[in-house]
Amino acid sequence: MMHILIAPNAFKNSLTATDAAITIQNGLHLSNLNCTTSCFPIADGGDGTASLIIEKCGGKRIEVTVHDALGREITSSFGLIDDEQTAVIEMAEASGLKQLKTAELNPMRASSSGTGELIKAALDKGANKIIIAMGGSATVDGGCGILNALGFTFLDQNGNRLNPVPEELINIKRIDVSRADPRAIACEIVILCDVDNPLLGSNGAAAVFGPQKGANEATIAQLDQFLSSLAKIADEQFKRPIASLTYSGTAGGAAAGLYAFLKAKLVNGIEYFLTLTNFDKELKKADLLITGEGSIDLQTLQGKGPFGVAKKAFESHIPVIGLAGKVPLEPGAELLKYFNVLMAIGNEPADLTEAMKNTSKNLERTATNIGTLLTSK
Repeated sequence: MMHILIAPNAFKNSLTATDAAITIQNGLHLSNLNCTTSCFPIADGGDGTASLIIEKCGGKRIEVTVHDALGREITSSFGLIDDEQTAVIEMAEASGLKQLKTAELNPMRASSSGTGELIKAALDKGANKIIIAMGGSATVDGGCGILNALGFTFLDQNGNRLNPVPEELINIKRIDVSRADPRAIACEIVILCDVDNPLLGSNGAAAVFGPQKGANEATIAQLDQFLSSLAKIADEQFKRPIASLTYSGTAGGAAAGLYAFLKAKLVNGIEYFLTLTNFDKELKKADLLITGEGSIDLQTLQGKGPFGVAKKAFESHIPVIGLAGKVPLEPGAELLKYFNVLMAIGNEPADLTEAMKNTSKNLERTATNIGTLLTSK
């Protein structure tokens, strides 16, 4: 009997990874296919990563009051795994886009301080290792908000203290670490990155991700100027070059800031997730892998979740079906090397809003069709 492993990423703004996996499973079982299935929802550092890690590793969740990107008090949480020695933090839970209304987006005034408060709370609980998923942030502050919450101070050329928001940090000249929390410096910090962009330039944090956080053309230039100043300080004062470092553009440069000043490790999010959650053990049982997310295209091959599982399946000679709301008209050899079949789940012409409303129905129907097709073999 065929065993199908269902390992989708979240369908952004439509379905969580868990809901997507269950929907695909339901669709397969609505067909007459004689098969067994198992669900292994995945995440690559984006929204939902921490929840899946906490669940799969049998951790516990701790609630804490922190501040959102605009400084308002909110209730957030983090997880503890590995006998409560490792904390799992999701930046979006404190400093995320999902905490703000569209009209509130303002990266010049947004700070990642709330994520730093989560780190401090985890240290207070005795954690000596911290895993941070950085997808979905509302900030382009180079992680200065996080660092400020941990005791770092940012100074202008006259030694005046700057608030940890880009509209003030654009004047940064030096960083004072004399009051930095020694626990944060000693702690092992691992950052799960879901993009591989550098910090600066046309492919950097401000240019690529600034617009979705509310930046216009003028603001993007200011943000890039601030991040360039931060990179200069990291290089000259701390001997930690970050300007062109792979993954350093993650979360508005927060990955770069923590790499430079807390010596955090920047890792490919999906690879780390799959190792941590023992995905290979589940893959060994599979005859077919089904994965998916909102869009699968050439960018998927830069380290997104579906590519992570498809690559492992390819190495084990297990066929892969990729399901997405959007796939290329002509996928090309690079994608088809890892995805035996790519299927768009839409059923009729629809705008993006309407298509996202119907993600669950379309995903279930497509999975049923796959099961029916496999039955007829």
